[in-house]
Amino acid sequence: MSNIDNIREHLDLMHRDLLREELNHLSLSEMLDLWQEMGEDEAMEIFLLLQLDQKVELITHLSEAEQEWLLKSLSLEKIRELLDEIEPDDLADIIQAVSHDVRSSVWKSLSEEARRETQFLLKFDSDDAAGLMTPRYIALRSNITVEQAIHFIRQGVDDIETIYYVYVVDQLQRIQGVISLREILFSNNSEVIGSKMSTNVISVQEDTDQEEVARILEDYDFIALPVTDRYNRLLGIITFDDVIDVIREEQTEDIYKMGAMDGSSDIYLETGIFRLLKKRIPWLILLLLTGTITTNVLALTDDILSAAAFLVLFIPVITQTGGNSGTQSSTLMIRGIAMGHVDFADIGKVVLKEFLVGVFMGVILGGVIILRSVYLPPGIAWYEGLVIGLSLIFVVLFSTIIGAVAPLLIHKLGWDPTVIAAPLMSTVIDVTGLSIYTFTAKMLLGL
Repeated sequence: MSNIDNIREHLDLMHRDLLREELNHLSLSEMLDLWQEMGEDEAMEIFLLLQLDQKVELITHLSEAEQEWLLKSLSLEKIRELLDEIEPDDLADIIQAVSHDVRSSVWKSLSEEARRETQFLLKFDSDDAAGLMTPRYIALRSNITVEQAIHFIRQGVDDIETIYYVYVVDQLQRIQGVISLREILFSNNSEVIGSKMSTNVISVQEDTDQEEVARILEDYDFIALPVTDRYNRLLGIITFDDVIDVIREEQTEDIYKMGAMDGSSDIYLETGIFRLLKKRIPWLILLLLTGTITTNVLALTDDILSAAAFLVLFIPVITQTGGNSGTQSSTLMIRGIAMGHVDFADIGKVVLKEFLVGVFMGVILGGVIILRSVYLPPGIAWYEGLVIGLSLIFVVLFSTIIGAVAPLLIHKLGWDPTVIAAPLMSTVIDVTGLSIYTFTAKMLLGL
């Protein structure tokens, strides 16, 4: 029997002591699973039996709606006890997420120190580096000894989220260096911190975008990253666990955008119908209207399609294959841009590489469609199959290059390629693919 099954049994039988013991052994993942399965009364009963550190861990990982409900349901005394243990950056996120009424209750429950720290964080944009940081960190002066540093760290360790890195600052709080806790512990007590620290400090400014913060932490494999103001004064640190949440949210947002939807990290089952409609309908309207351009192209080439009726049968093949090859290229470029591996300065290399890839893919796919159209139903003539095959080569080549260049150009203009690339690719490739198809047919068939 699992922990969750045991908890349900103890809850049904009112075995409070046994229930509390089972709850003490739950991981965060198990607590979240249990929370989702419980009704409101059961969930509140379970929450009150958790240890304080478990309560803190749970509430910081609940959805905004669940945080709102929980804080509304708790007494002021319980709220105060809970909030005093929550890290300032997590507390700022909760305060921003809840309604005005709940925010007032939360604010009244905060200690003076927690209120001051939270107020400091709330003045920053939540999407920037300073909006992710915690103001609790260890900072030392360069002229103290290792022995003094260890004594100082021991005094403040209870209030610090992470002390893997210790930062060295001057009297104006400007960052001068960094040293790992491990290096401090393995150094001689008489050695001076300034002689042991590294002066090559990788940091971010307060207004650095959260995606850039995530990329730096990932590239350098850091556990924490210092945040400074424009004068290089240390404001706080960003820990890797906070960036994991950012990465998840950004990936969710990008997936929505690539599907021509308004980016959001909302939980699907908690999102209302009209909010889903609002996220999805604008791009569908845009795609609908731009899609009518394809109708105009078909109308202009009606005489060619009427003279060679077999061409109509392969329009979906031409446009879909072009769209698929373009989407592959744009996906690679968008990923490369997001990771910082490619930018507009590399456009020449990108065009050359995608040209070669497009030629090879076009020839292979063109050969396949010629064999398919000639030897399998509808079994058209070889010269008609050649029209389709050559058209496909040109369409794939064009789509591959456009799919790679468009995200780079869009990003260069300061727009988000994940938003614009999908509808742009859909329209341009459909229109251009049809134009190439009918033009090739006209030239080869003499229509």
